Formats: sequence, structure tokens, C-alpha cells
Amino acid sequence: MTGMASLPKDLSDALDGALGRFSPADMTRSVQNLIQQYREGFDPADTVLGSEADVAAYAGYRMPATFAAVSTALRHVANLAPGFAPRTQVDVGGGTGTALWAATGIWPSLRSLTVLEQAPRAIALGRQLAGRAVSDAVRNASWEQTVVRTAVTKPPADLVTMSYVLNELSPAAQQSVVRSLAAEAAMVVLIEPGTPAGYARIVAARDVLIDQGLSVLAPCPHDHACPIPSGRDWCHFSVRLNRSALHRQIKVGTLGFEDEKFSYVAASPRRWSPAAGRVLRHPLKRKGLVSMRLCTGEDGLADEIVSKRQGDTYRQARDISWGDEWPPPGGDVTS
Repeated sequence: MTGMASLPKDLSDALDGALGRFSPADMTRSVQNLIQQYREGFDPADTVLGSEADVAAYAGYRMPATFAAVSTALRHVANLAPGFAPRTQVDVGGGTGTALWAATGIWPSLRSLTVLEQAPRAIALGRQLAGRAVSDAVRNASWEQTVVRTAVTKPPADLVTMSYVLNELSPAAQQSVVRSLAAEAAMVVLIEPGTPAGYARIVAARDVLIDQGLSVLAPCPHDHACPIPSGRDWCHFSVRLNRSALHRQIKVGTLGFEDEKFSYVAASPRRWSPAAGRVLRHPLKRKGLVSMRLCTGEDGLADEIVSKRQGDTYRQARDISWGDEWPPPGGDVTS
């Protein structure tokens, strides 16, 4: 698990201001209705976020967690592609624009941002929030109403993001959409819930991206078939995020934090240098020993135990977290 994540202050202030028009009770009712609709399934062309209250509830309920997951995935990309300085981003099915805020927080080089979203009220709220952003790129983003159903028509972009959208599409539509995202993109990053079903969608999308000639950058350290046994485990990561008082009210939660679990894939037509290995679970840290479950480029799944006798390597292992690279960037890990 990575460290605690929080919304940037400008987004947090903008979100609190937008949600302040509605009572927490109204927000909670809208959240419960939305959860029920997602559980029952719906046609992607339907306007699920049909009222201002629904959109506000969705934003309050999901933007903090989505921001944390997207930021974590994009940070992994930035660590592995230090020369990548995107100037353009297209976020597909972008809702209220969370991925714009996440991406500009990692790459100040971004200048031109486009959100493709089907719900007009989500676009309206996204624009309202963006108007209070510190980033010029976020404030000046373009918003286009688009139904993500089959192949997506989008402008060329250095960075193409899509988060928590594949689960709304049929398997055939997923392939068509992912194939279209890969066209004229320097980097594609897809994020889904960290569930077995979400992981299965990411694995299928990963296959499509590789078939389109892209190379996987993260989280996998290779382009080979996923070595995790199907049906027995799944690749996912976790980030802990702060809950504001309003966030706790909307979610009817008592804790000041929550853990967002997600699966993702990042791929590029350029062959960057992937991590040598990725930590797949919480490392087991005992006195004088650190045990890690890794996905590696050479050996697939591997278990590594680092002891205190290994000096600097052990000190690096003590600081390692679920989802990190191993060896760490710039680390000189020796036996």
C-alpha cells in the first residue's frame, strides 16, 4: 500500500463548495440509488447521472478514491518513464474530470486536456470544479459529450486515460474501445476496481494493447502472459486516502480514511525500461527479515526474502510497500 493520499486543496475546496448546496441526507440517498443502479446494471447509453443531486453525490462519493487510484498509477508511470513529459491528455468517460487533476499534479508539462463524457450534468459539474483549479490546463480543459459504447473517436494525445469505465461495457465493446484508445497515443493508462472481475478486464485490455503493438510499462515488468493463476488470485494494488467530514457523511462512514483497491495497466508504443519486479502484496516484515511476493520480468512470480545481514538491501526492503518496484529506483540490491 502506498502512503496516505488526499485531494489537492483547490479540488477539495471546489468540491466542498459544489456539494454544499445539497444536504448530506440528500447526498446519501442519491449515493444509495446510484450504487443500486450500478449493481443491477444499465445500458451505457443511459444517463445514469440524471440530476444535479446525483452528479454531486457521485462526485463526493467517488472523486477522492478515483483521484487516489489514478494518481498512484500515473506516479508509477512517471517513475518508469522519466523522459515522458506529456503536453496533451484525453480522458475517456471522464465523469467530473478527476483524471485531469491527477495527471496535472504529476506532469506540469500538460497544456491541452480533453474530457469525453456522456452525462451533460457531469460535464457541467466538471467544468464548474475545473474553473477553480490552480492549473491553467485544468481550467481551460475541453469537455465533449460522447457515449463510450464502441470505438472512441478522440484526438491524438500524449496521454490517454480511462478509469472505471470498462465495467460498464460488454466484453466485445471493451475490446473495440481499448483498440481505439491505443490509436495515436503515446501512453495509455486504464484503471478498474481491484476486484477479480476488474483484474480480468484489465488483463483482457492488456492483451488488446499488446496486440496493437504497445509495450506494457506498468505494473507488469514484462509483456508476457500474466503469471498469476486464473481464478486463484488477482493483481491489484491499494492506496489509503483521507476522508473529509463531508466525505464521511456521504458514505455513512466513521473512519477518517478508506482504502481504494484498483487494478491497472499502462502501455506505450515506445519501449521504456519497466521495473525489474513489482511487489504484489503487503511485504511480510518481521524482526530481521522482509519477505516479498514479486512479479518479475525474468521469473514471473517469485518470492524474495531479505535478511538484516544484507545491510543496505535490508534497509531498502524495510521501506518497501505493496505496489512498489523492487529493486527500488536507483537501488543497488545485492545479496
